[in-house]
Amino acid sequence: MNKNLSTQLQRLEACRRCYGPGCASRVERLLASFQGARFSDATSLARFHDTLLFLRAFPQSAKVVRLTEALLGKIASQVARLRESGADLSLFDDEQFSGVAGTTIRDTFTYEVARWLTQRHPQQVAVDWNLDEQARQIAVALPQIVPLLADDSLVEADTPLLDWLAAAAGGANKILPWLMDRLEQAPGTTLQNTAWYDALKIAIDWELGDSPASRTRARRNPSAMYYHRKPLIQRNQVSLAEELQSSPLNVRRLSPAESSKLLDMVREALTVRYRELWGTTRGDPATVVEAHVGRGVHIFLWGLPPDRRLPLRAYYAGITFKNGVPINYVEGISLFEWMEVGFNTYYTFRDGETAWIYSKVLHFLHQQTGVTTISVYPYQIGHDNEEAIKSGAFWFYRKLGFRPGRRELLALTEREEARMKRDPSHRTSASTLRKLAEHHVFYEFGTGAKELWDMFSTRNIGLAVQLRMAAKFAGDPEKMRSAATADLSQALRVDLATWSPLERSAFEQFALVMALVPEFKGWNDAKKRALTEIIRAKVLPEEAEYLRRLQKHDALKQPFLRLGSYPTPGRSS
Repeated sequence: MNKNLSTQLQRLEACRRCYGPGCASRVERLLASFQGARFSDATSLARFHDTLLFLRAFPQSAKVVRLTEALLGKIASQVARLRESGADLSLFDDEQFSGVAGTTIRDTFTYEVARWLTQRHPQQVAVDWNLDEQARQIAVALPQIVPLLADDSLVEADTPLLDWLAAAAGGANKILPWLMDRLEQAPGTTLQNTAWYDALKIAIDWELGDSPASRTRARRNPSAMYYHRKPLIQRNQVSLAEELQSSPLNVRRLSPAESSKLLDMVREALTVRYRELWGTTRGDPATVVEAHVGRGVHIFLWGLPPDRRLPLRAYYAGITFKNGVPINYVEGISLFEWMEVGFNTYYTFRDGETAWIYSKVLHFLHQQTGVTTISVYPYQIGHDNEEAIKSGAFWFYRKLGFRPGRRELLALTEREEARMKRDPSHRTSASTLRKLAEHHVFYEFGTGAKELWDMFSTRNIGLAVQLRMAAKFAGDPEKMRSAATADLSQALRVDLATWSPLERSAFEQFALVMALVPEFKGWNDAKKRALTEIIRAKVLPEEAEYLRRLQKHDALKQPFLRLGSYPTPGRSS
């Protein structure tokens, strides 16, 4: 890249912080200067692309929107030109820079993502076979859907597996859709088909071209654009306490057609970034709701269909659009009033009012589910996540009011804060940040008791169930499930024959836990009836109703907390 273009790019990147009098015209002039610009390397093009995308989401004027859209519309041809010149494009394989128009996404997608891709983008996907690694698994797995293949693949060393597959599918280019059709019609459950397909480790190439699925072109047309004529909201201007006590957000339920379109956009937005969440792949279109929170920000949340829900916790996922551009995703996994929240702003937009948008996401989650204890995964603040260590993610949460859930980590935090107060130039070392990231951090509000969930994990409950299965049922899950179900149904005086299959499944899952809570048999009838209604609510159309019922049953919460909590350092266990 020539020196003049490099200087211009640096000036454009500085425009991410240029909001106020005179900024709009300055940014417009700079953008106009890039008409006809040609980049000679992938790094410069990626920087240019992401700066354009940031300015498109956080524009100073309508003209900035028009200019960024025009320049982003040429990115695919810029990528093609680099490819033709022999430039190294491997940078676009990194999740920080992936998803750019004109590039290729290559991954061993899960079954459900691969199935969705072949249905939604059939002309843009193809299999990248690697039989050196896949041959053995294919030879053993595929005889169940390829007649007579076993006669060749199980005994011969040189079976032409792709020839067999191409013959069965009616052509080499039809193998993947044919394979998906066979799995769709297979008698197994979705989870069984997923396990079978995922074991094959089939790598798929998705040629993005200039598709709206690329992050370059992904848009959801907003009803109105928001232009930033003043500086962006900074973290120190955000009060979580005030936000969570503010007026309820106006919430709109999407139509089935809108919901399906939105969830397709969500899957695209994550897939092109090499990411997948349980709730983005399997979201329930019937549950999608939207809150327009101002400043061009629209937040969408949704749950899971009843047959894909977790055994104990309730699950919500979401995405945020800024002026129609997807900028982050969220998942919230809850039990009673406690919710573990994973919030991830895409790299491109991390300088863009992240704290304020996060506060709005938490407000929306609280409004929909009633949760009042927010927990952040250690990964989010740096556990096994060096990017979060480099960015000082722990302090993002701490300065919003979160506290470490372990007392020694809270003491370490307070020592660091005292040092920063004495010496404003002090920066927390990477080793200290890694220590601080060893456990969850929490934000609590409302009038309920505090610190109840500091040492809680549903994993502990699950492990307790496994120990009971090994000790009392010789490791036989069906014997344990049958005994626990019979015991709970008798204690609650319910006739499971009148329940739906999904309700019975939810009952069986709860029975495994209640077998560890013998004191529930001494509850009064009202508490037992409430437990029965909680279990049935697990498969209601809205899983939030299950959470709200849990939040009213303190007698049930106490044994869950006991079973799920580690002994707390500094307290008696």
